[in-house]
Amino acid sequence: EKQVFQLRAHMYQARSLFAADSSGLSDPFARVFFISQSQCTEVLNETLCPTWDQLLVFDNVELYGEAHEMRDDPPIIVIEIYDQDTVGKADFMGRTFAKPVVKMSDEHYCPPRFPPQLEYYQIYRGNSTAGDLLAAFELLQIGPGGKSDLPPIDGPTDVDRGPILPVPLGIRPVLSKYRVEVIALEHQILMFSIVWGKRAYQMSALQGSVCTGCTGREAAAALKERGTGSLLADLPENELLHPPLNIRVVDCRAFGRYTLVGSHAVSSLRKFIYRPPDKKAQHWNMTG
Repeated sequence: EKQVFQLRAHMYQARSLFAADSSGLSDPFARVFFISQSQCTEVLNETLCPTWDQLLVFDNVELYGEAHEMRDDPPIIVIEIYDQDTVGKADFMGRTFAKPVVKMSDEHYCPPRFPPQLEYYQIYRGNSTAGDLLAAFELLQIGPGGKSDLPPIDGPTDVDRGPILPVPLGIRPVLSKYRVEVIALEHQILMFSIVWGKRAYQMSALQGSVCTGCTGREAAAALKERGTGSLLADLPENELLHPPLNIRVVDCRAFGRYTLVGSHAVSSLRKFIYRPPDKKAQHWNMTG
């Protein structure tokens, strides 16, 4: 028996990807395969933690079998990560697999199963781990009423991204403002580079500079005279969803050339987070 579905692949973010370029970074994009269809996310340049924040919609997916079989044991989704090269074909960086949450046409789109929650999927490159994918997948049956019976895609909209659909509200994480402060203590390091999110910028100061990029909107911070800098970043309120902080040490050569010396990833930022004290609680404790 033929069943028709729509697959929604909510591709939010990847972290700790393989560094495919000599700069210690990559230009990653993801390709999602399901049955006989495939789609790609956009390419994000110079990052190991791309925040695609992109919804891929697969229409008219035809599956054959009993309805309960489709719900309990749906087909596997294959996700492959590639590094986009300026010349030549893209380089394979890793692969992972996922199963979608299935909604039949006679079911309600409501908690606890819907909307699906973002999950981490381990990416493998051969037998080695090669990062994590933060995504959610849902397979929605198209009933007699057609696509009009499918749950609506609940914004947000971004006119600057054109036809690219962002991950809907209710699935994408709630973001808060954070200020990231950088203190460079060793002037022997000619360039201290931080890459966090989509893109990186650099500004010179003293003998070095700091490259910064944050999840979501772009931002930059220059080192001051004493080797400090800061920037604002939109990060998930859920600390488990924070991307790692990637630090690169780069040697400055003549004619504006840079050579990667080494890199390090701070996988968890929990111990660096400062929470200002609650003034109301302090006042209550003093007066109580």
